[in-house]
Amino acid sequence: MIGLLTIGSAGAVELSRDTSDPLFLQSRSGFLSQTGLDYFETGLRIGQSFSYGLADRFVFGAKVHYQLDFAHDENGFSSTDVGAIYRIGTANENSNHVIYDLLAGLKFGGSRQVRRPEFADSTYYVGLRFGRQYDGVTFAGTVKSSWIFDDVPYGMAFIDFIPEVYFRVTDAWRFGANLALRKATNSEYNEEYIGAKLVREYGRTQYVGRIEYAFEEKEVSAGVSVNILF
Repeated sequence: MIGLLTIGSAGAVELSRDTSDPLFLQSRSGFLSQTGLDYFETGLRIGQSFSYGLADRFVFGAKVHYQLDFAHDENGFSSTDVGAIYRIGTANENSNHVIYDLLAGLKFGGSRQVRRPEFADSTYYVGLRFGRQYDGVTFAGTVKSSWIFDDVPYGMAFIDFIPEVYFRVTDAWRFGANLALRKATNSEYNEEYIGAKLVREYGRTQYVGRIEYAFEEKEVSAGVSVNILF
């Protein structure tokens, strides 16, 4: 365990291309493509996201997925998520070596059958991501607050808390686990998830397999994705 928690220059190059790390942030001009396919009880979700490093601490990106439901008519595109991440504190700027990122964005459009909540024509969010990276492991957490002003008397808001742990097991293999808790002003939209992922890295490409269980819906989903850093 002591070896996993070592901080040193040896891990610096590795971290710069570890796109599945929960605290990953590409540098200036870094372009990241993430393509995913997820299977749930009655259908498939195909997703794509792109992000670009406008500066060493500032990344802008967008993502969307298409859902194909085999049992119901819940087919179509999700909301488009357009957002940014700004690194307000690096590991070298404080004695605890903790990283701090500011998150902000907007989700808009999409099919009512796919987006969650279904009435949300637009969702605004802001959050804080924080944690510490060691050579062998990353501990991270995200707190994000979202607001919806569409089609609901007085609107709706919810807050997400997502703790994560991510192990660099070998030079090529990674393993991560996370828990996601959502508390909404309308309890119908409270959510709890637990998930895990296994990552294989080849240079600047990562292949990811993941599984997730939703406690509220009692549903298991599994998927794969490919991350390519240009």
